[in-house]
Amino acid sequence: MNNQSLAQRLKYHRKSKGFSQEELSLKTNVTVRTIQRIEKAEVNPHLNTIKLLAVALDIEVNELIPLNNPKEETIKKKWLLLLHATPLLGIFIPLCNVLLPLFIWIHKREDNPIYDKHGIKVINFQITALILATISFVGLLTIEKWGFILFIATVPICVAIVIFNIIYVLKKEKCYYPLSIPFLRFKPKGSIKIIAFLIGILALTNCTTKTHIEIERIDGSTVFIDSITQKINQLAKDAHVEGLMVAIFDNKQVEHQHIVGYKDFSKKLVLTDSTNIYGASLSKAVFSVIVMKLVEDDVIDLDTPLESYLPKKIYEYKPLKRWHDDYSDLKTDSLYHKITARMCLNHTTGFQNWRSKDNKLHVHSIPGEKYDYSGEGFVYLQVVLEKITGKGLEQLAQETIFNPLDMKSSAYEWKPRFERDFANSYAENGGVYNKDKDNEPRAGSTLETTFGDYIAFLTAVLNKKIISAKSYEEIFSPQFKILPLSQLVENVPAIEYKNVKLSYGLGWGYLETPYGNGFFKEGRGSGFHHYSIIFPEAGKGVLVMSNSENTGLIFKDLLQYTIANKNMPWEWFKEIPYK
Repeated sequence: MNNQSLAQRLKYHRKSKGFSQEELSLKTNVTVRTIQRIEKAEVNPHLNTIKLLAVALDIEVNELIPLNNPKEETIKKKWLLLLHATPLLGIFIPLCNVLLPLFIWIHKREDNPIYDKHGIKVINFQITALILATISFVGLLTIEKWGFILFIATVPICVAIVIFNIIYVLKKEKCYYPLSIPFLRFKPKGSIKIIAFLIGILALTNCTTKTHIEIERIDGSTVFIDSITQKINQLAKDAHVEGLMVAIFDNKQVEHQHIVGYKDFSKKLVLTDSTNIYGASLSKAVFSVIVMKLVEDDVIDLDTPLESYLPKKIYEYKPLKRWHDDYSDLKTDSLYHKITARMCLNHTTGFQNWRSKDNKLHVHSIPGEKYDYSGEGFVYLQVVLEKITGKGLEQLAQETIFNPLDMKSSAYEWKPRFERDFANSYAENGGVYNKDKDNEPRAGSTLETTFGDYIAFLTAVLNKKIISAKSYEEIFSPQFKILPLSQLVENVPAIEYKNVKLSYGLGWGYLETPYGNGFFKEGRGSGFHHYSIIFPEAGKGVLVMSNSENTGLIFKDLLQYTIANKNMPWEWFKEIPYK
């Protein structure tokens, strides 16, 4: 298949119909990401995908892709043979004389007009034969002699006609079915009523559709995909969540993903997997992989004090950014010089989460001795790395993560191209936050991404890409036990979950469950609310991304229903079910 030709044809027909990529996605259930990649000639799509696009655009398949297979004639005869010969199985299996050719016709009718014409004739004849067989059976019971003759003659005559047409189609690609009632009629563009009828028949005959696929959860129990979809929709509605995206991983790949709601609630603009989303603290999970890549490249060591890499004191450098690389407050600090990369990633630097005018940057406890969640620790490590490598965070991220994983819609800073498709964010009362578009790149907080891109990142992590398995073992090993279990939110101590051995790894939280170790990362800020947890040994995980503060109220129910994870210390996160 010529990808470039398909890309140009799809773009031409989509624009001629006045559809945006998002609108075409909604009409086809083909993701926006896939449509974008087809139009860029980056993928060789499955024929079924092309069929869906053609139906939505109201064109023939061959208007998107010309049939240029050198073995086309042979392939065509094989499909025609199947159309005309499969009804013979109806002698042994009731209704197969209609259902089998009907199924083939549904799937092949748009590939070539000859399949459509022959399929209609076969189906019309077989439905007629089925009616005739029913009448002859009634005649057998009610009409003496002639009823018997009609009954025993019906099947042989129908079989003879089928065999005649098998030979006829192989020789001349033509067919002739006498006395057929025209239930279906050939129309080049098809008929909406016929398609609806066929979809109904297919739904009855195909009992293994995707919505009835079961997903195995972490505890070995299973749940149907359609049940998960209904649960997500119901939770989002009950908790007044404006936009919600959920991906479920199994076998180290995405098994199911579902998106509900809007990127702009007032305008009813639909949220998609390519809509820009502020990642908040999901930034830290990505940064931890960047750091470990630099460790592998011997740029830095996890346990060497960061200040020792610099030719002068960190507070002696002139700030180049608005505020985050200004370390003048540390001039009188006697502890910061002990801080290592490991301490930055496992939140034991002693720094507060974020500095402010009233809360100057300061090391509040001996580095390495106390867990205290800190975005400032990540930024300190970032600034040192930028000075060592001569590269900014954005360049390091693009080179290490985003480009290799084809995360083309991700960055640690706002890009003008994000303007055309970004999500608003909403407070608990439904109020809209102003979108922050002037953040400078910061390792702990400024990730701009999409649902599709972050899925790609988690998939890479589950499959141990970008960095070595040994480096992932370092990230996912318990670096510092969290005791007591409290982030001191509003100074309310949380319940201590001794059984999960809650700890922090490098950029990720750590907990133990009866089904394996889990590694989580949450993100929250300016109305955006995200949560992810993966179980690398089992190859399972869940990603939740949202543009509503209310999402925290349904995290517990979402996790327990989708993956059966009942070991998360929700009191520690201060997340409780909605009322």
